[in-house]
Amino acid sequence: MTVNSEARQKVFGTLLANALLRWETLVTLMVTLILFLFVGDVSLPFIEWQPWFWLVLGGLAETVLVASTLADPEATEQALAEDFEREYDLRNIRNRVSRERLRDAFEYRRNMLKLADAARGAMRTRKRTLISDINDWIAHMYNLANRIDYFEDNDLAARDLQQVPRKIAKVKNLIKNDKNEQTRRDRLLQLELLQKQLMSLEASARTIKRAEIHLESTLSALGTVYAQMSLLGTKDTGSTRGQRLSIEIKDEIDKLQDTIDAMDEVQFYSQQLNDDYLSAIEEIDTDDSLDRAEQMTRQRLSAEAEGDLDELTATEADESQLQSQR
Repeated sequence: MTVNSEARQKVFGTLLANALLRWETLVTLMVTLILFLFVGDVSLPFIEWQPWFWLVLGGLAETVLVASTLADPEATEQALAEDFEREYDLRNIRNRVSRERLRDAFEYRRNMLKLADAARGAMRTRKRTLISDINDWIAHMYNLANRIDYFEDNDLAARDLQQVPRKIAKVKNLIKNDKNEQTRRDRLLQLELLQKQLMSLEASARTIKRAEIHLESTLSALGTVYAQMSLLGTKDTGSTRGQRLSIEIKDEIDKLQDTIDAMDEVQFYSQQLNDDYLSAIEEIDTDDSLDRAEQMTRQRLSAEAEGDLDELTATEADESQLQSQR
């Protein structure tokens, strides 16, 4: 199988590090140092040997070793595998169950790589192509696990899920006892927003549960694909069995993406509802302040007419202090 130059460029750093850390590099370094330090007198015709020649020869030998590693398809494939697992680091997943599902998925992938390494010719190419699709599959699993972490770490949503039902009950009670038409309309709007917020919070909780179930079911599907891949033989290179596996993998990727999109949509809708609720509450408070100001103005005009401004000034001061405390 020929590994393209784009793949080599992607993992050039990993390939170079692997080449420099090979045991052959250590042997080359040790032999070069020994020759440089202890073998200085070499008789060659037409050449006056210098000790630093050993360093040049050692450098050339190491250059050949590194070049062979960079050009080796096997080394490139191994570097790609290492780079993939570093990119999707399981330590970044906080949910224990999600982390275990992904650990199992990576184990399936490693076993698939072993199947591809054991194959030859066109079958090896076919299995490597399938593993490329598996990489996309696991990447979507990782993204889904990240979404689960985000929803579970949202302390504000967890708090609201407990507090919003109590707020709804309180607002309903206020509406029942409110005789003022304006404030009653405000409370009805507040109640409507709270009920939408509660629906959104409950939808978020259901979404997390569905995501966890999907992560479990897609892992089972991955195990099934691994079992089917292990049964692929040389006669299946261009058969419908291999094509069917590709279709199954893509279907699972599409399902994972649908779940991720659904979680993102719930998150966006929840944020929008929260913004609408805060905006409405601010507007209600502004209306209440305007009503109080209008009432104080009427009282001032009445007090001016009756000559009772001292008492009204004290009332305004109390009102101002109460407003600042709020």
